[in-house]
Amino acid sequence: MQDDRDRSPCPAYTTPRLAAVYDALNPLNEVDRFYLDLASTEPLRILDAGCGTGRLACDLATRGHMVSGYDPAHAMLAIARARPGGQAVTWIDGDASSLPAAAVYDLVIMTGNVFQVFLDDRDAAATLAVIATRLAPGGRLAFETRNPLVREWLEWTPKETRETFDLPAQGRVTVHYDVVGESDGIVTYETHFAFADGERSVARSWLRFRSLAEVVALLEAAGLAAGELYGDWDRRPFDDTTSPEIIIVARSPVQHVDCPSGS
Repeated sequence: MQDDRDRSPCPAYTTPRLAAVYDALNPLNEVDRFYLDLASTEPLRILDAGCGTGRLACDLATRGHMVSGYDPAHAMLAIARARPGGQAVTWIDGDASSLPAAAVYDLVIMTGNVFQVFLDDRDAAATLAVIATRLAPGGRLAFETRNPLVREWLEWTPKETRETFDLPAQGRVTVHYDVVGESDGIVTYETHFAFADGERSVARSWLRFRSLAEVVALLEAAGLAAGELYGDWDRRPFDDTTSPEIIIVARSPVQHVDCPSGS
């Protein structure tokens, strides 16, 4: 059952009306700025893994980068393709296994806590293994995952998370989260949507909270070195008990070519 949940995108991402609320729930913030700064100004080949509605991918493309983005949720990709600047991005409908065999990237980003949707270590390892084969020598993989010791999910209550938005195509919508349970590092929670026309929807999701040691072990198994490590978006050092995020910039090994003797 766990594997089935891991392979099925949440209805909040696959149902067009619910997916249209995503950007309001996740406005431009310091997370976007961190990844934009990471890309810098030199044109790079960039992959946005689990690109969602494509906001970051499009921003990177408008800055001159060669950007691809994949996502298995069709409703999210539909929004991404229609976004201003979306024509400059190569969109891939699927997961990491759908990447072109010859594709090579200087930077792969995995934002929005996408890493936590891999409930099973085998699925996380398979994704990292594919990404590792697509990284250029010395290329980087950057992603974040919530620190389990902070137990952020305890704050995902209806009272603490309820927000109301007025959306151009949707009208007024109220959204809140509610945690159903936690077991063996997997948190089950629900996103509740209430639309002005009376429609109500509940989307159930699962997230895996891994320790830093578990994340590093998965990276190393894929042949990636966990290089830079931060505990928050201002790049402060990671503290195991207080940092809300585990932010990692991993690197692919640099390939050295030995020159013939005497050359």
